[in-house]
Amino acid sequence: MTFSIHGLPVARGIAIGRAVLVASSRVDVAHYFIEPNRVASEIDRVRDGRNAVADEIVRLQQDMPKDAPAELTALLDVHLMLLEDETLISGVKHWITDRLYNAEWALTTQLEIIARQFDEMEDEYLRERKADLEQVVERILRYMRGVASPVAPPPTSRRGGSHARQQDLLLDDTVDVPLVLIAHDLSPADMLQFKQSVFAGFVTDVGGKTSHTAIVARSLDIPAVVGARNASQLVRQDDWIIIDGDAGVLIVDPSAIILAEYGFKQRQGELERERLTRLRHTPAMTIDGQKVELLANIEMPEDAAGAVKAGAVGVGLFRSEFLFMGRQERQLPDEEEQYQAYRRAVEGMQGLPVTIRTVDVGADKPLDRSAKEDAHLNPALGLRAIRWSLADPAMFLTQLRAILRAAVHGPVGLLIPMLAHGSEIRQTLSLLDFARAELDNRGVAHGPVKLGAMIEIPAAALTVKFFLRHFDFLSIGTNDLIQYTLAIDRADESVAHLYDPLHPAVLRLVADTIAECVAQGKGVSVCGEMAGDVSLTRLLLGLGLRSFSMHPTQILAVKQEVLRADAGRLAPWAQRVLMADEPALAMAEPVPPAPALPGGGAGRDSGPAPLGPR
Repeated sequence: MTFSIHGLPVARGIAIGRAVLVASSRVDVAHYFIEPNRVASEIDRVRDGRNAVADEIVRLQQDMPKDAPAELTALLDVHLMLLEDETLISGVKHWITDRLYNAEWALTTQLEIIARQFDEMEDEYLRERKADLEQVVERILRYMRGVASPVAPPPTSRRGGSHARQQDLLLDDTVDVPLVLIAHDLSPADMLQFKQSVFAGFVTDVGGKTSHTAIVARSLDIPAVVGARNASQLVRQDDWIIIDGDAGVLIVDPSAIILAEYGFKQRQGELERERLTRLRHTPAMTIDGQKVELLANIEMPEDAAGAVKAGAVGVGLFRSEFLFMGRQERQLPDEEEQYQAYRRAVEGMQGLPVTIRTVDVGADKPLDRSAKEDAHLNPALGLRAIRWSLADPAMFLTQLRAILRAAVHGPVGLLIPMLAHGSEIRQTLSLLDFARAELDNRGVAHGPVKLGAMIEIPAAALTVKFFLRHFDFLSIGTNDLIQYTLAIDRADESVAHLYDPLHPAVLRLVADTIAECVAQGKGVSVCGEMAGDVSLTRLLLGLGLRSFSMHPTQILAVKQEVLRADAGRLAPWAQRVLMADEPALAMAEPVPPAPALPGGGAGRDSGPAPLGPR
């Protein structure tokens, strides 16, 4: 019987195939006390398991194909860092030595303690690294217990279903039938093993839009749905499956009619994506001649190559905190390591500008190992981002020097997150001058940087004129701006439905920031999720935005919207939306159609120009 399961769409497209189930990666753990004379042997068991898993990951990295996505390489590095994390190691020793827990019990106990710290993180991307920690621990447990790989073998037999015969007529059994992967969760190592297989899509029970599964799926351009709850329990091995990566829907055992309909959508989607690739080298310009910057958000230096390939004209946001993840205070990346990383990113962009955001970590991130777990009841409002950096000037100066040195190799912007106070701005500028002086005294070359501020706190948006006295450009971080404006914890599922980018207050803060920057001739971009949402592209263009920064895979779709837009005609419509009590309803009002271009057509591409925003 046909049924559907809803989750979160994280990688667009349609995948049709038979289900390959990955068994749950959970390992049953026995809980018992050991004799004191077994403490050393229990610690050795954990150490041997950790070393074996680390060796396995290193072998995977060495055998990684050259065309493997950079995101996957970075995530495997994260797993290695987590394996070496002192909090995990010392905690396990504590439970074994002081409490006489058996090795497995000690390992899972420490996992629960660290997992709570991850749950309290404000940053969605770093919060979801909890899944990486869980997978690392589970791999150690499997080694200790001698448990076989959780990956089920690909289906080799057909199990009849209510529509199986009809489906087999539509997809010829004499050819290779695509396979789709259904799992509770997938580790980066698992996905590396699957990369060379025939899997056409992924579905996981857990995860969010910034989970590792979502990141890798987007980098591979594979349809994926995460957060599908009990999909791995409801789907049976070899079921016919449709993954709708656009709607976030999984359809199980579809009828012949549904299968045919989605087969048509799949072919149409493939044609559309092929057509979009033709826009890669087309300048992003509206019908009325307005140039638009489409920039990339990246996490690691190796991501620069993907940004260039996607047609990005620069990097609008390099999240430098990825370099700090899983590192203890005394093991944070030093100046040389950071400099080399930033240099690779700058050189990888081949002369295009790179904006590096200073580290956005704090008490809610797993860096300060000495902090008590309950020391920060609301980490989203605590010591994070620039507040954390200013509280540790030595660390901050190290990063500033590394960025200034990297600026020798190409155009660099320096972006400061979470500023709200004039005192923070003055301290930041003073430390930047001091970093330059230190490099001069050492005789080390450094380059000029454009200085920017993130607008992600309502106080900053409301005092934007003051900010523009000190900064060359502003970048609107809509994810945090929405959260702080609406008092919504994005991590709290009970209120997540209230997270609304089209709330009148949010739009007013965004619009006023853009307008003031335009009036003063200063650069302004949006680097949050709103930038890559094609349903909001025309609204942002109408509000005067000419610089968007997003995941590289979103660039071509946004470019198509830009090419079809008439910014002049969008402006009055955008103002009506801005003034509306219900902007989402006002968005449905049509925009006057653009005039036909010479030779026919209303846009630069062959498709019809929509009357209004999508």
